[in-house]
Amino acid sequence: MKHNTKGLSAGRLTMMALGTVIGGSFFLGSSVAIKAAGPAIILSYLICAVMVYFILFALSEMTVSNPDSASFRTFASQYINKGTGFVVGWVYWTGMVISMSSEATAVSLLFRTWFPTVSIPLLGTGLIVGVTLLNLLGAKQLSHLESVLSAIKIVAIIGFILLGGLIVLGVLPGMRPLGNSILRSEPFLPGGLKNLAGSMLIVLFTYAGFEIIGLAASETDNKEKNIPRAIHLTVFWLVALYILCISVLLLLVPTNSLSEDVSPMVTALNRYQMSWAGTAMTIILISAILSTMLAAMFGIGRMLRSLVEEGLGPGFLRDKTDVPYRGILFSGLSMMMFLYVGLFLPEFYLFLISSGGFALLFTYIVLMFSHIRFRKKNGKPEGNCRLCGFPYSSLFTMAGLLIAIFSMPFLKGQTSGFLAGIALVAFFTACYGVLKAVNKRKAMQEKELPKATLRHRRILTEFSEELHPDEEKKD
Repeated sequence: MKHNTKGLSAGRLTMMALGTVIGGSFFLGSSVAIKAAGPAIILSYLICAVMVYFILFALSEMTVSNPDSASFRTFASQYINKGTGFVVGWVYWTGMVISMSSEATAVSLLFRTWFPTVSIPLLGTGLIVGVTLLNLLGAKQLSHLESVLSAIKIVAIIGFILLGGLIVLGVLPGMRPLGNSILRSEPFLPGGLKNLAGSMLIVLFTYAGFEIIGLAASETDNKEKNIPRAIHLTVFWLVALYILCISVLLLLVPTNSLSEDVSPMVTALNRYQMSWAGTAMTIILISAILSTMLAAMFGIGRMLRSLVEEGLGPGFLRDKTDVPYRGILFSGLSMMMFLYVGLFLPEFYLFLISSGGFALLFTYIVLMFSHIRFRKKNGKPEGNCRLCGFPYSSLFTMAGLLIAIFSMPFLKGQTSGFLAGIALVAFFTACYGVLKAVNKRKAMQEKELPKATLRHRRILTEFSEELHPDEEKKD
């Protein structure tokens, strides 16, 4: 089903992608990766950026070649099989819903510093309701708000880069130039290749969310022009902001002084007596997480619509409007449900939350495999919107993703994520088996119905002839 477009430009698609990607995982979680890899963390960000670029262009190539396709899940159905499309769609949706319920809890905890008397459930519920209602406004209106929130994050990172640069150069009053004295005292790769590989998994999570470009593709009226341009802009801004920010951090603070509980930017600025950094970062973190939640809700609402339109989701979620109202409302209610599961069954909830990273990596692996099958079937597409270096670029990315996902059990805190992710895949595989069996039974019943009707008619005709034998003779 082809939906009317809202005319999202390449710039709007870029801001929506940046809004999803740049979130709490970078502002807070990057401390773990930097501490593990040391200065070699720059290599992790560069390698992962190349992988993101290849994944995005594989997605772009399939999207432009299939103008009516609703999501990357559709490509899995077309080029692998319908079962894979079902599983990856629901695994992605579930992983994102659980992750966003966790983000709602995180924002609620941040708000509690200003509103200590308000309960977490009330704050979390209010946030989810707000994010849901804002998404009901539609893509064009949402993109304006997303652009503002994304701009706040980008300005914050640029501001840190500039302020950090002034500290390094000794331009600020009372400060001597630092140069690269701190960086010189650091071993390049303190933990060896094992820590570098582990940091890449965390870095991949800081890039995660870029697939929103594919889910938002149905909202742009010139895919061949806007999607490749949005990809270039997204990758450029992500790489530039991340690399510059991490480079300045390495010049400001020793990596062994970073903590997973404190933003590395706050640690760096506090080191130079800038105590306001904590309050400023709290505000930026709130805007970053809200931006991620808004963009994620946008994506999973359209993912649900894609599933329902192919008969792979509940029929009551079917929408005939441009905005998937029912899918968005259902996703919002599901987030709220998981929020309360976290309050009443915290251990089970923590196990589920950890599946979010697995769900994203699993999605990217399926996406790249779909692209390989797409190229095998259709050959090299015409135009500029195509993945360069195929098949080596695809194989390189696929290998990197497989290494990342199977390295999860060997990293602290990621074993439960791997197990929870495997459980999700197994659950939805079983669900598809049940759905397939039910549909097969329905098809057989529908096939038998005409035969039963004909048999019934024949019996009625014979009975009529027995009752009126004289009329048959007259004829």
